[in-house]
Amino acid sequence: MTERIQITGDLAVIGGGRMGEAIVHGLVLSGALDAGRIVVAEPNETRRTEFSAAHAVRVVADGADALAGAGIVILAVKPQVIDPVLSSLAAHIGDALVVSIAAGITTARLESLLPSGTAVVRVMPNTPAMVGEGMTVISGGTEATSEDVELARRIFAALGEAVVIDEAHQDAATAISGSGPAYMALIVDALARAGVRQGLTREVAQRLAVQTMKGTATLIEESGLHPEALIDQVASPGGTTIAALEALEKGRVRSAIMAAVDAAAKRAKELG
Repeated sequence: MTERIQITGDLAVIGGGRMGEAIVHGLVLSGALDAGRIVVAEPNETRRTEFSAAHAVRVVADGADALAGAGIVILAVKPQVIDPVLSSLAAHIGDALVVSIAAGITTARLESLLPSGTAVVRVMPNTPAMVGEGMTVISGGTEATSEDVELARRIFAALGEAVVIDEAHQDAATAISGSGPAYMALIVDALARAGVRQGLTREVAQRLAVQTMKGTATLIEESGLHPEALIDQVASPGGTTIAALEALEKGRVRSAIMAAVDAAAKRAKELG
């Protein structure tokens, strides 16, 4: 059972987009925080109605209204708008702990946009948080105490896994776990399309691909096997798997994935 999170005041989420919704949904679904303790700021009226109906939380149009009585503020906005958002909210932050999920935006930059002494924690979750299988990395700013960082970790641990890392490694982590669900979905889609080409229905092919990815991840996690060792176990001499692996190596799939991570990390740095 997920541990209940004790906070002073409400949890304010600025931004009702996909990740903001994943965080709210995960916290409420896990029982870590009551819906009545969460308020979301979302400027789009249609989106406000949908969000409130789906999660039974209070949704307001103005971020300043969401901050009234908040002990923790989660900035669930795009990095491109972080400056104007904080410019409009800085005077209303008070003593709240500020937790940012804006990719590439450093704690130093956030601190420069907020009142002196504001505690800031930078996190990078991913969308599987929506189903309790998220992966989040967490780094504290200069004003954040170890208790602040631990509180942020516990919030995101309610959505899956959460680890504290040095902020210098945030961009690399963003490129792996933050962007990673898109890479995994691309692989699932490619496998499913290949299955259809081989005569399977899309439904069956996708089910095979999804469960195989899920099962492989669980096997690596629970067995402690190095991925290369698992590859060796599956690839028998002269068999189907070794033929497939040869085709993947010719297509430089491993190199392409590594290049994708490099590109994502570079972009995260640019956003910061």
